[in-house]
Amino acid sequence: MPKTFIFLIIGLFFGTGAGFLLAASTGAQVEGHAHGAEVHDHSAHDHGEGTEGHDHSQLTEAEGPAPELSIALHPDGRQSRNLEIIARNFIFDPEAVNGEHIPGHGHAHVYVNGVKIARAYAPWFHLSALPVGEHEVRVTLNANDHTQLAVEGEPIEVTETLVIE
Repeated sequence: MPKTFIFLIIGLFFGTGAGFLLAASTGAQVEGHAHGAEVHDHSAHDHGEGTEGHDHSQLTEAEGPAPELSIALHPDGRQSRNLEIIARNFIFDPEAVNGEHIPGHGHAHVYVNGVKIARAYAPWFHLSALPVGEHEVRVTLNANDHTQLAVEGEPIEVTETLVIE
């Protein structure tokens, strides 16, 4: 009986590991499982009290020196990248999120293939275990109230194509 139990444990261990490897290599996503990032459709639900106006489709005109945005993608393993968010005339302000707009302050939203995967409260963000293929990475600068910052009506955002081989 002890041998049977040991083989059961070994089988469960390797079976689970093989399942995770298969899922990671095919880019499978588990519904409702966020992997530590904010991965969900905001239009599907209410965020509760104090978040009225949490509308990502609205623009807030940037004041003062206009923020400038660019990104760089740095390799971090075969299928992962470190996203560097290069924002000038802009201060990442996580303490003020969900508050009133403060000119030149806010956070970034990170999208991969059109899906918002996270808010970024600092200039660096890790994109892990991307499936092989071509991916569109888009970053937007957002005010504390989550409206997208704009200059003369044009959203402040940048999009890059990333190829994972």
